[in-house]
Amino acid sequence: MRILHTSDWHIGRTFHGSSTMDALAEVLGALTEQVREHAVDVVIVAGDVFDSATPSAAAYTLLGDALVGLHGTGATVIVTSGNHDSAARLGFQARLLRDGIHVLTDPLAIGTPVTVDDVDGPVHFFGIPYLEPAIVRQHWPEGDSDGRQLRTQAQTMAHAMQLVRAGMTEHPGRSVAIAHCFAAGVDATAGLEREVRQGGLDVVPVSVFDGPDYVALGHIHGRQQLSERVRYAGAPLHYSFGEQHKPRGSWLIDLDASGFASAAWLDLPVPRRLVTLTGTLDEILSADNVAVHADDWICAVYTDAQPQTEPMRRLRERFPFCAMVQHQPVATAEKDERSYSQRLRTAVTDVDRVEAFLEHVRAGHGATETERALIREVLDERVRADALV
Repeated sequence: MRILHTSDWHIGRTFHGSSTMDALAEVLGALTEQVREHAVDVVIVAGDVFDSATPSAAAYTLLGDALVGLHGTGATVIVTSGNHDSAARLGFQARLLRDGIHVLTDPLAIGTPVTVDDVDGPVHFFGIPYLEPAIVRQHWPEGDSDGRQLRTQAQTMAHAMQLVRAGMTEHPGRSVAIAHCFAAGVDATAGLEREVRQGGLDVVPVSVFDGPDYVALGHIHGRQQLSERVRYAGAPLHYSFGEQHKPRGSWLIDLDASGFASAAWLDLPVPRRLVTLTGTLDEILSADNVAVHADDWICAVYTDAQPQTEPMRRLRERFPFCAMVQHQPVATAEKDERSYSQRLRTAVTDVDRVEAFLEHVRAGHGATETERALIREVLDERVRADALV
C-alpha cells in the first residue's frame, strides 16, 4: 500500500496581511498530481486543515475542491482535526461526504479504524484528533494507566494510543496512527506553531507511539523524522520567514505485507520564495538585489547605524512583495553612562539639549552633520522671531 502523508494546510491563513488562498490552491493542485503520478492509495491530512476555528466560505470551498480532486485520483482520503480547527465544524459534514473521504474528529472513535484493503490484506488507520486535556478528560474519567486524571497533552496522547493499541488487537493486520501534537525531539518554528505546551509538560515522548507500522504526525511546520516510522510532513506552504529554508512537501510511505517498507520525500513547488536580505538600506536596494529578488517575499534587515526615513515605502518601490522591515544596527555608539537628566543638566545651549535628546532615543547616536545644520537653522529662526516680538 502506498500512503501520502501531508498536514497543516492552514486554509485561510494570511501572510503579513496577504491571502495565501491562491498559492495554497496551486500547491494542493500539484500535490493531487503527485498522488495520481505515484499511484497513491491513501492520502493522510494530519490536522490543522483550517487556520481558524471559524473558516470563511472561501476556505470551505478550497477544502472541498482539494478533497474532491484527491478523491478523483482513486485514493482514499483520511483527514483529522488539529488545534487550529474546530472539530465540530470540520466534522459536521462527515456523514455527507462521498465514500472514500473520511473526516475523523470524534475522540470517542479513536479505537475504531478506517480500514483499507490491498493485495496483502487490511490496513487499519486510527485517527486521533487534537486532544485538549481540559475538554476531553470528561470522556475518560478513569484517567491514565495509573488512575491519574488526564491533565497534560502527554497523558492524554498516551491514553489515546492505548485505545489505538486496543483497536489493533481487535482488528488484526497492519496499522497506521494519525495524530496532531508536539512530540519530544523536534524544534518548532519560533512564533509560528500555536503553543500546545505548558512548561514542557505537554511534550509527548516518542515512545508513546510504539505499536503501529507508521505514525503520521501534524502540528510542526517543518519536515521532521523522529524514527523510521514516526514523522512530521510539515506544512505545504511557507507561513513564516523563520521557515524559509525548510523544504515543502510530503512523505510517500510504502507498506509491504509485513508493515513499514520505505519512505521517500516528495517536494512541492514554492509559488513565491521567502528571502531575507541583510545589509545597509542602500545595499538592500541595489540593482543586483532587485534583479534577483523582485518577485520574492522579502524580509529586509537593514544595518544602518540610524533608522532610515520611510524604509518600507522605499523597499516596496523596488520589491513589491516586501513583507517585513527590521532595523538591526551592526554597531551601536559608545554608551554614555550618564542618565538623560544628567546630560540635560550639563547642556549649555539648545543645540546641546537637542543633541542629548537624540542620543537618548537613538541608542547613543546623536545628530548627523546635516541634522545639526538643520537644528541650528530652526533655532536661529526661533531667536529671530522672538526678537521681533
